Amino acid sequence: MKKLSIKVTGRVQGVGFRYSTKIVADKLGIRGGVWNSEDGSVGIEAIGENEQMAAFLDALKKSPAPWGKVDQLKIDANPKILEVNSFEIRN
Repeated sequence: MKKLSIKVTGRVQGVGFRYSTKIVADKLGIRGGVWNSEDGSVGIEAIGENEQMAAFLDALKKSPAPWGKVDQLKIDANPKILEVNSFEIRN
C-alpha cells in the first residue's frame, strides 16, 4: 500500500483536471483527494496498491484532462495521509 502526496504543475487549473483525475482514481480504486492550490498547481493525496498507483501516476503524467498539460509531478511518500474510503474533489 502506497500513500503519496503529489503536486502537479502545468496547465492544470481551469481545464477539468480535478474532475478527470477523480474519474481515473475511481476507475483504478485509488482513494484520497484532489484540490487546486493557490500557486496554480494541483495537489493530490493518493492511497493505493503499487500496481494501481503506477497506473494512476502514468495517467497523471499524460494529463487526464484533454486540455491539460502536465509539466511536472512532484511525488513524495507520506505515511501520515489519513485513510479514506473514496476519492474526492476538495476545495
